[in-house]
Amino acid sequence: MTEALLVSNVILWIALLALVVVSLALARQIGILHERIAPMGALMLDAGPKVGDAAPRHALRTLDGRDLVIGNEAATGRATLLFFLSPTCPVCKKLLPIIKSVAAREAASTRVVLASDGEQPEHLEFVQRASLQAFPYVLSTELGLGFHVSKLPYAVLIGADGRIEAKGLVNSREQLESLFTARELGVGSVQDYLGARA
Repeated sequence: MTEALLVSNVILWIALLALVVVSLALARQIGILHERIAPMGALMLDAGPKVGDAAPRHALRTLDGRDLVIGNEAATGRATLLFFLSPTCPVCKKLLPIIKSVAAREAASTRVVLASDGEQPEHLEFVQRASLQAFPYVLSTELGLGFHVSKLPYAVLIGADGRIEAKGLVNSREQLESLFTARELGVGSVQDYLGARA
């Protein structure tokens, strides 16, 4: 009886040590993977004006009737985050709370402008439903064509000097924040920065 108890205790201790070794190996592997996986920034497409180019100038009218100029940021002294969206885009709707958060955080230095195209009644209803009255909201096919927007949601960060600082498809908070990170690092995208470091 004592011998059986002793053998079972030895087996349990061996099993426990094996589990500790496996756990440490898994933790090490997770650490290695974490180092290898770079943060995912906004996906830049090669179409349209390049980062560093002057933003195309567009004189527009917002849904509530105000005049708005894109590409003349020097007149306002603030950068512009131009966010292209659609009322029927589920990812765009998911990002709206994040856009509101970014707008509040960056209010001193950056204005947020929402842009789309289509029929005005649909967008007016969308503005009401999503509580977007605080943002300039423009309907302009020419604006989307000027920036070569082919997929949504898409964002362009235009600096206070009127030059494009960052741009790309944004499907998450991380990708949207990467535009501001790219601006702070002085690069076109987070991927450019990581590529230069490699």
